[in-house]
Amino acid sequence: MAHGAAPVLGFDSPGDVWSVTSVASGVWSPRPEVVAPLLIVASAYAVGWWRLHRRGGSVSGWRVAASAGGLASLAIALSTPLERMAHASFAAHMTQHLLLIVAAAPLLLLANPFTALVWALPSPVRGRVGRWLRSGAWLRGLWYGLTLMSVAWLAHAAAMWLWHLPIAYDAAVGDRTLHDLEHLVFFSTAVLFWWPVVQPAPRLGPPPGYGTRVVFLVLAALQASLLGLLLTMNPGWYRAYPSAEDQSLGGLLMWAVGGAVDILAVLVLLGRYLGAQDGAPALTSRDGG
Repeated sequence: MAHGAAPVLGFDSPGDVWSVTSVASGVWSPRPEVVAPLLIVASAYAVGWWRLHRRGGSVSGWRVAASAGGLASLAIALSTPLERMAHASFAAHMTQHLLLIVAAAPLLLLANPFTALVWALPSPVRGRVGRWLRSGAWLRGLWYGLTLMSVAWLAHAAAMWLWHLPIAYDAAVGDRTLHDLEHLVFFSTAVLFWWPVVQPAPRLGPPPGYGTRVVFLVLAALQASLLGLLLTMNPGWYRAYPSAEDQSLGGLLMWAVGGAVDILAVLVLLGRYLGAQDGAPALTSRDGG
């Protein structure tokens, strides 16, 4: 796959990129370094789910759907047609990033895949993993530190702003290895960011309060909206994308879609908080009776 200027890819303008003809003509040639890890994870999840089911355990259907949605988001974001389009259109490139950050990462964490993935391992390896995550283990301490709300928020915000500097963004568009590194950083920091919000297993400490998580998300939405607004109102930042309209559209996508997902998460947290408050008096009444 060629990763160069738009004429090399056969696109003369961003409008051509989004045309049905351009999408239909994109060859879905798989990248082994993308397909292989996704297949391994999906197969391991399926094996773990089957082993749990045989032993009387279960994974709820909506979590299975979330895992499928997360893996599908990764596959679409890194697919050949969208990769090609991303090298000719800033809006397509932004779509890739949104799929990685606000779709794949939170969906995979909502799937709570740790139990199923651990059960896919041979028994001796499962025991070793358990020892790595027991209290006092270095891996548990490292992951606990990386998923602290302050650390995760700063890492995610820094990745967003630094990679959107013109010198970094233009370099990533022109070099496949750097482009892959950019995607890896975005996805990894998104996992760190969403971890304290979703609180999947293994739970390394007491969960943050609902109010703390709401503030965490609102502040993230504000900084992402600010970056999206700057990109929308100041087109022409990137030499790799000469179309002002295309750059404005990409900034609008970051501003609108990214902010909408953060606010949706805030509403879910508020709903869970109110549900917990409604259930508390009834529980107290039963205990007192």
